Amino acid sequence: MARPKKNRLVESPPSNCSFKPVGTPASGLEQVNLSLDEYEAIRLADYLSLGHAEAAEEMEISRSTFTRLIERARKKMAEFLIEGRLLQIEGGNIHFKGNRIQCSDCGHLFEANFNSALKECPICGSDKLIDLAGSFGHGRCCRNHKKR
Repeated sequence: MARPKKNRLVESPPSNCSFKPVGTPASGLEQVNLSLDEYEAIRLADYLSLGHAEAAEEMEISRSTFTRLIERARKKMAEFLIEGRLLQIEGGNIHFKGNRIQCSDCGHLFEANFNSALKECPICGSDKLIDLAGSFGHGRCCRNHKKR
């Protein structure tokens, strides 16, 4: 029997989760799915230039697991770039450390924790806020994970 997959920690939800080549309708493209933990591996290793050991510690996984994860993520990113596919960031066994909220009216994006009861945008005062962790089906589980 296979061991259950351990949830990996992701700093916060991505602000954009779908990318495609300019001028090509998304409906005509093959899709490549990048999981949220693969996204986090790319962010830590390639964007923040962390070593595998340090990045693995951030995600609370082993270094060897991180290495396999980043290799899969880089392969998918290469398919997206070289083959001109639709890239979709979604899914994976994860918990977010923090959240992002985006205002639908002014587009302002700001960091938030899961316990904040933000009701309006601090920039424009709009109450049309998008909970990005919630859009991935997270929030309550991530808040409870931090209490363990």
